[in-house]
Amino acid sequence: MIAIGNFFFRYRNWIFILFYAALFIPSQPLFSEERFGTGYYIWPVCLGLLITISGQLIRGATIGLAYIVRGGSQGKPYAEGLVTDGIFSHCRNPLYVGNILMLLGVGILANSLLYIAVIIPVFLFIYQSIVLAEENFLRGKFGGGFDAYCKNVNRWIPRISGIGKTFGSMKFNWRRWILKEYNTQYVWLSGITLILLLKYPALTGNNPECRNMLLAIILPALLLLYLLVRYLKKSGKMKE
Repeated sequence: MIAIGNFFFRYRNWIFILFYAALFIPSQPLFSEERFGTGYYIWPVCLGLLITISGQLIRGATIGLAYIVRGGSQGKPYAEGLVTDGIFSHCRNPLYVGNILMLLGVGILANSLLYIAVIIPVFLFIYQSIVLAEENFLRGKFGGGFDAYCKNVNRWIPRISGIGKTFGSMKFNWRRWILKEYNTQYVWLSGITLILLLKYPALTGNNPECRNMLLAIILPALLLLYLLVRYLKKSGKMKE
């Protein structure tokens, strides 16, 4: 598993995007009109949005409170230090947990049985292997300190107790959140917009003109916001 994780680690930034694109593969529905009536779409829309937004909130809290400087060097795991505060005091891999919830939520939002039954399990396998590879590196670099951290903090299931104290003791760095998340936010929000407006015509009163108008407004607006933040970051006019 560690060898598999090291392989996928090199392409981890593309994995999320590729699995996001898989949302548009044709599939049998999770919720159908035959089983849930004419308002069946309320179930995937409400449940999917709830889960995917929860994932984004976890990512945002993780980055805004205590961002872990962990990345790759020559395609291998790398870390400057062992971060154990912020959300990392409640879960060892909160960013990955956020990603999983984001994809699970949009899979439900897309009403895709294929995505939930096949794509998500594959995604979980890849993330588990990446985490094992990262933990192997961290254990080798930080030794007993990392082992002690693992004994107190779960790998996947966040510990809820004390979360209020964590939020109360730290300041949220919204600039860091924007600068670190604008790529993810753009892809995520664009995908949600396309799913809602293309898959659920009832949301726009079964009016193609209304749907097309909303697409023509929302998608360019998201692109403009993305380009603005990218410019502010690259020019140095907005810093953490």
